[in-house]
Amino acid sequence: MTEQATGAHPQPRPRSGGHSATVEHVTGAQSLIRSLEEVGADTVFGIPGGTILPAYDPMMDSTRVRHVLVRHEQGAGHAATGYAQATGRVGVCMATSGPGATNLVTPIADAHMDSVPLVAITGQVASKAIGTDAFQEADIVGITMPITKHSFLVTKAEDIPRVIAQAFHIASTGRPGPVLVDIPKDILQTRTTFSWPPVMDLPGYRPVTKPHAKQIREAAKLITAAKRPILYVGGGVVKAGATAELKVLAELTGAPVTTTLMALGAFPDSHPQHLGMPGMHGSVAAVTGLQKADLIVALGARFDDRVTGKLDSFAPYAKIVHADIDPAEIGKNRAADVPIVGDAREVIADLIQAVQKEHSEGQTGDYTAWWKDLDRWRETYPLGYDQPGDGSLSPQQVIERVGQLAPEGTIFTAGVGQHQMWAAHFIQYDKPSTWLNSGGAGTMGYAVPAAMGAKAGAPARTVWAIDGDGCFQMTNQELTTCALNNIPIKVAIINNGALGMVRQWQTLFYNQRYSNTVLHSGPNDVNPDARGTRVPDFVKLSEAMGCYAIRCESPDDLDKVIEEANSINDRPVVVDFIVHEDAMVWPMVAAGTSNDEILAARDVRPDFGDNEDD
Repeated sequence: MTEQATGAHPQPRPRSGGHSATVEHVTGAQSLIRSLEEVGADTVFGIPGGTILPAYDPMMDSTRVRHVLVRHEQGAGHAATGYAQATGRVGVCMATSGPGATNLVTPIADAHMDSVPLVAITGQVASKAIGTDAFQEADIVGITMPITKHSFLVTKAEDIPRVIAQAFHIASTGRPGPVLVDIPKDILQTRTTFSWPPVMDLPGYRPVTKPHAKQIREAAKLITAAKRPILYVGGGVVKAGATAELKVLAELTGAPVTTTLMALGAFPDSHPQHLGMPGMHGSVAAVTGLQKADLIVALGARFDDRVTGKLDSFAPYAKIVHADIDPAEIGKNRAADVPIVGDAREVIADLIQAVQKEHSEGQTGDYTAWWKDLDRWRETYPLGYDQPGDGSLSPQQVIERVGQLAPEGTIFTAGVGQHQMWAAHFIQYDKPSTWLNSGGAGTMGYAVPAAMGAKAGAPARTVWAIDGDGCFQMTNQELTTCALNNIPIKVAIINNGALGMVRQWQTLFYNQRYSNTVLHSGPNDVNPDARGTRVPDFVKLSEAMGCYAIRCESPDDLDKVIEEANSINDRPVVVDFIVHEDAMVWPMVAAGTSNDEILAARDVRPDFGDNEDD
């Protein structure tokens, strides 16, 4: 078992130790459902099959656990992830052995990369058949070992309560992440006793949450001595529930803040100290701020390649304070001058006190010249986009208006690609856990099932999925699940008729040779002006799955269509936005190059002047 983490939302913890308050004579399957009830699981996304079937019978009698029957196991996993990201609780998915279990591998890997608390429960062939290549056998414990915090194979029915309690504890503490529980069919069928609470035994699993006071003091000294500091905020701050503390620290220091793709909403986009998102498609001010800084305070972030660009040229002038709950992340990509192991909430709270002490002793930073540079970059190279000259819809404008017209508190999910980056840039996120996406794995097909899970976990909130026409075709069958289970999500398909981000790379780096990125057949005799993907017809397809569906092709209809979608809350709504296919995501740092080579737009390299490095 390895601990791999960045902070976690406060959430219900299974009890441990003491005498059993409850003892029941049950089957292993009944014990599983009772255990899920006791750890506070209220929603399970899954599909029954032969080996997990014993668990589905007692689930039918549970009044505390709702099961959502999905159409594909990948949908179950992403829905559990969306549920977890929106609520801060552990998401739960369930599948049968063999192909059912292996269909969960992608969402498990996705949750692992993005540190999402997830428990995946799989059926397994009978104990005596394990290792015989039995029908629908797969070594899912072995398969998932590299992409989980821990994988359990239950060999005794009496162990089920303890294993479930431990799985939820491991998933939700330290650096959150996925845990697999694999249970053979005969173990589910065996008679046993259920007792709660179980005694948990996790030797060696002791996540450090309280940071070392000396390291905190050293960090505070660096912050007040720096001339060009920057707070580099990652998803761990959201998972730790540390956003209020972050705002206090930022305003106390006066330092600029940049929030990664996984941390959007951790610090208000509207705040004057916010520079935007860093990375390959980050804002010029955020990317350049990191490059020119003399101190980077990394909080719950991991210096991944999409942020750093070419690693050996990243932030060459900066000392590094790196705070993370996972000690394995510190120094993994960039050496830390002040390493701090601890929960982001506790780290930031202690940093606030330490900086206040520095201030009381007359040590305050002067960042006037730094802000003069930052403000010039922000004003000279703001985020923006051009309207298409042919009068067609701009994808950026579509996403921007969806964000502006959405009800307060709306949760947005996104697939992967151009629409994901535009949603990151052109929707304003001022609250945590309102932006859900696949950051580390970059999983196409994430948006629709994640939106379903978010809506199931937060039914009073509006949930918009921003999806591409490529991503949408991977998991749109979960719209049927939404329609049949009263989960009225809204989906905006940004339909440019192509695998947009890959097409952008082909435009820039492959001489406009569009090999296998076009998703449509082009204009035809029936509709010579047709744009976007029309096969399948997303409106007809969505209607067939029980949704209300609209197509929007003109900027004149944009607001009216979005408002119509927002007004319908008794079923899923899908809007097929036909957008210009040549729009690109800017700014951009080409893969493998230095962040110093950022382009604000095509062939537009920012001029930073001659005095920024002084």
